[in-house]
Amino acid sequence: MTWALLLLVATTPALLLCAAWALIPSPDDPPRWQLALARGLERVADRLRREPPRTCDPFATLRVQERLGVVAAHVRELEGDVHAFARAERIISSQLAYDQLLAEACRLAEVEVRPAAKGDPHERFREEVELTARGWSW
Repeated sequence: MTWALLLLVATTPALLLCAAWALIPSPDDPPRWQLALARGLERVADRLRREPPRTCDPFATLRVQERLGVVAAHVRELEGDVHAFARAERIISSQLAYDQLLAEACRLAEVEVRPAAKGDPHERFREEVELTARGWSW
């Protein structure tokens, strides 16, 4: 018990001195009140800031629409050609490319892209309907 009391009496002044020393800013650091005020003003500014309207590059949109049309025509051509070599693999890879272009188009049109399995026809159909409802055509 006496050893614990002796240890407490010996370390208390050092701990108090360290705590007081931490309150004094160094010449390189700004005062703490300035930091607290800056954080508070930044929070107020974040609430007041408005997100600028997002503008899409019309040429990027046109490029994606053009590529969607080309890939969709390629898939239709492959589905019609019964004598094509490795037809199933080519159709699958073309549909995956089409799905990636659809996802890019959805990002440009601010349509939610839901997580789904690769090549999910239901998600593909939903994305196509959403894009058509927003005026996209390919």
